[in-house]
Amino acid sequence: MGLAEVPMLLALAGLAAYVVLGGADFGAGLWYVLLPGERRRPLRDHTYHAMGPVWEANHVWLIFVLVVVWTAYPTAFGAIFSTLYVPLFAAALGIIVRGACYALRGAVSNEREERVLGLLFGASSVLTPFALGAAVGGIASGRVPLGNAAGDPVDAWLNPTSIAVGVIAVATSAYLAAVWLTGDAERAGRQDLAEAFRVRALACAVVAGAAAAGGLVVLRGDAERIYDGLVSGPGLVALLGSVAAGVVTALLVARRRPEPARWTAAVAVGAVVAGWALAQRPELLPGLTVEQAAAGDATIVALLISIAVGSAILIPSLVLLFSLVLRGRFDERPEEPGSLDRAARRPLRAAPPTGRVPPLGAAAVALAVVGIPLTFFSDGGVTLAAGVVLMLAAVAAGSAQLIAQVTVDE
Repeated sequence: MGLAEVPMLLALAGLAAYVVLGGADFGAGLWYVLLPGERRRPLRDHTYHAMGPVWEANHVWLIFVLVVVWTAYPTAFGAIFSTLYVPLFAAALGIIVRGACYALRGAVSNEREERVLGLLFGASSVLTPFALGAAVGGIASGRVPLGNAAGDPVDAWLNPTSIAVGVIAVATSAYLAAVWLTGDAERAGRQDLAEAFRVRALACAVVAGAAAAGGLVVLRGDAERIYDGLVSGPGLVALLGSVAAGVVTALLVARRRPEPARWTAAVAVGAVVAGWALAQRPELLPGLTVEQAAAGDATIVALLISIAVGSAILIPSLVLLFSLVLRGRFDERPEEPGSLDRAARRPLRAAPPTGRVPPLGAAAVALAVVGIPLTFFSDGGVTLAAGVVLMLAAVAAGSAQLIAQVTVDE
């Protein structure tokens, strides 16, 4: 693997994170609009509150992917955005409308306003994943040629592959959201909500699986190169891994074990992104490989250094946020009248012993001490790659130590 491929691997990791985390977020918005009526209000409120702490943070991954591709592969970026401007504009519009509707929901004054906002919220939650999936379908089917606006702006995203991938993206989002909402309700002690979303998660598993199978049929006739890559070699391994993780997720949900199901569902969806990347290689666009599309070594080196430095701030923050969310620290728990505040009733913990650095903290410091000079003072190549890896490992160790420090056992 050369230096030119490193940013692409990072971009794919960011894309997988966005598909999983952002997809679950969009899916929750879809469930919000699919649960009309006063009788289903508790289910709607559950989807709304579950998104609260993370609905903006998830878009960090989309921004990360755009910046990396724009900087490291400017030729491909220009071709993609000048040809696929319609679906990409639709996706951006959906994100904006969705965010505005979410923020305004607490200010509605009557049922009509709530109904209108809910409809816009749900529509934008469908529009964005479908539009992004359609854009991916246009790239996968080879309908984005090299050059500025060289492709057909309509056929590039309104074609069998794009429509199939867009439908898969929406179905997958609903599936992820149902699985995660089941876990959130179980953690909050709301068995009625957990059971309701458990049934929906199992139903969505069937729908998402059928959509994926149908997508393979479409690829066979419309994007043969991608289809061949998915049914052979490493692409087949990723595809089978996704199927296996999906089956395990369904079994875990059926057995009422939503927390591990949350992780296996993420693996199932992330494996789809990996399969597409493996099937697409070595070409990024028709006739353009990753190496040919890459910017100069100096640009890529500067980008990797920026990613390493930025990760030291971004990753611990996101890890801490999601760990607090998954542990229910932001869940609303009504207090009994006259009771003391929950924090006031929690027993005090002994202060951690002083005079020594915790093991993970020491590991983070050691990795950073070695990784920083390799990253900032190397001439590139293997030395730079090793420095970036060590910096990311230092961030991971520091994040784990941060979680261990702030976690309170209930």
